[in-house]
Amino acid sequence: MVAEIIINRLAKDLNKTFDYLIPKHMEEDIKIGARVFVPFGPKNSATEGFVIATKEISEFANKEIIKIEDFPLTAENIELAKLMAKRYFCNISECIKLMLPPGEKTTNLENRIKDKTANFVYLKKDEDEIELDIEIGKIKNAKHIKVLRFLEENDGIYIQDLEILLEVSRATLKTLEKNGYIEVIEQKIERNPFKGREIVRDKPLNLTEEQQQAFNKIDNSGFNEFLLYGVTGSGKTEVYLQLIQSTLDRGKKAIVLVPEISLTPQMVDRFSSRFGNCICVLHSKLSVGERNDQWKNIQAGKCKIVIGARSAIFAPIDNLGIIIIDEEHDTSYKSDMAPRYNAKEIAKYIAKKNDIPLVLGSATPNITTYYNSKNVIKLTRRANNSNLPEVEIVDLRQELANGNRSIISEKLKEEIEKNLENKKQTILFLNRRGFSTFVMCRDCGYTIKCKRCNISLTYHMKEDKLKCHYCGYEMNNIKICPKCKSKNIKHFGSGTQKLEELIHKMYPQATTIRMDIDTVSKKNSHEQILNKFKNENIDILIGTQMVVKGHHFPNVTLVGVIAADASLNTQDFRANERTFDILVQVARKGRKREPTR
Repeated sequence: MVAEIIINRLAKDLNKTFDYLIPKHMEEDIKIGARVFVPFGPKNSATEGFVIATKEISEFANKEIIKIEDFPLTAENIELAKLMAKRYFCNISECIKLMLPPGEKTTNLENRIKDKTANFVYLKKDEDEIELDIEIGKIKNAKHIKVLRFLEENDGIYIQDLEILLEVSRATLKTLEKNGYIEVIEQKIERNPFKGREIVRDKPLNLTEEQQQAFNKIDNSGFNEFLLYGVTGSGKTEVYLQLIQSTLDRGKKAIVLVPEISLTPQMVDRFSSRFGNCICVLHSKLSVGERNDQWKNIQAGKCKIVIGARSAIFAPIDNLGIIIIDEEHDTSYKSDMAPRYNAKEIAKYIAKKNDIPLVLGSATPNITTYYNSKNVIKLTRRANNSNLPEVEIVDLRQELANGNRSIISEKLKEEIEKNLENKKQTILFLNRRGFSTFVMCRDCGYTIKCKRCNISLTYHMKEDKLKCHYCGYEMNNIKICPKCKSKNIKHFGSGTQKLEELIHKMYPQATTIRMDIDTVSKKNSHEQILNKFKNENIDILIGTQMVVKGHHFPNVTLVGVIAADASLNTQDFRANERTFDILVQVARKGRKREPTR
């Protein structure tokens, strides 16, 4: 027999495959999706590849497979990879990498993510025997007794945690181990992204009439693509939760996609409160080890609900019963790196393959989705009967004529002051990060641009750097014009850093926090900033698009959008649609009955 193999390192040869003979002793084990090592290249070095087909004979097969490594993929994965390669004009191997466990997307076995192990301490002798030894004085040392009593009440503990908790040395534990009272076992540590997260369980809410109609139409409907088109605060998430509960009751599982990493903790909290610990999460802000463990938990069937960003659609979940894509209009569902796949298209393929419903939810659905959808379900009222926010447009040209040169209008200044007096919270949204949007010489007009992208560099005051927001190029701030040598350098435009500085000057008594790509680079920083804003009652949150998507802040009663029309002028034919999406999303803040401005 012969295996058709795609080599996992050919970037230039689009979908080129190679035929290899299958040794007799491997014929029963080999199958589509197997990871194998084969002799490849002029030196016949062992190279990783994946079996994508088998056949009886081939005139090109003259080398044998060296060994079968494992079976990380299924025939369905390979079929999907082939379709993606054809649809998105990329290599099958690039698509396969999306379906491998995180940390295993390399041909170098030594660099693959490994299971993390540690020494755990367990009680070895019977508790009655230990108590007798203490009673007759065989065990006299107070620290020894302290350790044994602790282990009697606790079923094993990480050795370093035990040393810290009981303030005992390693020598103390070695003595107990030598005398046969405890045993130390090396075992795998599961890297848990939910560690330390407190879960308060809740119960399903009573659905409104519109929500119930939506639930009835979608639940257990077989393959159908539904657009759940609901105004902000209409209770789309509660519909998702009850649809998933019904799916779990039938013994099936669910995938939920969210567009922003900053939304994932909030969605996980909401789902954990309803479903407990049967959830796995996948997104890029987890460590590689955490993602690897979550992936393997899904693969092992330990997880019933997968929540994550677009790549979570490839999670190895079995017995799938529903796929939900929240905020379906968001552009992040389309990958901007090879392979440039659209998660919504992949979800539709998987849903059709499994004959299950696909739910797309949004308050501002993508125009293409809305036009193509045959099953539009509308939620026209907020679930708690609260009012939609009052929206007021202020023309800064008129304010400029009256002497106000600030980017903050007089009306917004008044409303911020009222909010501060009333101990309410404010969100200020500006869709530009940095301090200034471009730097220009006032004498010759020379603008500092990225040497790679030829677009204006943005000034970041904290680092005193000029950065490109497209490719990441950065350089030191300039004081002298490179072209005419003038010192008359001016920073134009405003970003979130400059807005934050302005707010500090205007309202020195107010507490502020900023959320943009520069402040959320560290792990869990999204969640920490949002929790700090909510729990510490920070007066003003300043941010870019990250602050507008789906967060629920009951004490927010004012949202200010700075330069709301700026995004209309971007070089994108969807600029009008995307600007509308952003403005509607940011207007959702504050969902209690108290009116939001």
